[in-house]
Amino acid sequence: MTVTTDRNPFEMFSDWMAEAEKTEPSDANAMTLATASPDGVPSARMVLLKGLDEQGFTFYTNLGSDKARELDDNPVAALCFHWKSLKKQVRVTGKVEPVSDAEADAYYASRARPSRIGAWASKQSQPLEGRFELEKRVAEYTAKFHVGDIPRPDFWSGFRIIPDRIEFWTDKPFRLHERIVFTRSDDGWTTETLFP
Repeated sequence: MTVTTDRNPFEMFSDWMAEAEKTEPSDANAMTLATASPDGVPSARMVLLKGLDEQGFTFYTNLGSDKARELDDNPVAALCFHWKSLKKQVRVTGKVEPVSDAEADAYYASRARPSRIGAWASKQSQPLEGRFELEKRVAEYTAKFHVGDIPRPDFWSGFRIIPDRIEFWTDKPFRLHERIVFTRSDDGWTTETLFP
């Protein structure tokens, strides 16, 4: 049965994330990002959640990466968070939009200096002849930006997944798991419970 609800899935997710940050050994904000090419070939990889608000789930990347190119061509995605320590997972699907320059600038400025250098040095998803090539590029950009600010490269920014569906899954004995799904509607969110 589907029910319109005042419950907010973002608040529920924030509660689960706070719990995971206390119990997961590392990277509680790690999530699988699934994208697809225009002809429907799927691709998945782990990225880190770097922002959450009522608009959606945000991550950052090199705009030349496979994921960024796929999202430009086919702006829908799925996310999956899995916290083994809690025996919980969250699945998210929705449309994708680029973040604003101001958001990207603010997040980029918050990164450690070596990470900002790394953004300049990496030609993400392009062939690498050897580790020395990357180390050489890191050295070059370290010298270039030896003092002062390191501006955000124009080829580095973020994306926001605007969810239309969020599923909360909790492990239960005998594989009789609990599944609660929130679906966005014109009136807000509807919720239903699914068979495991």
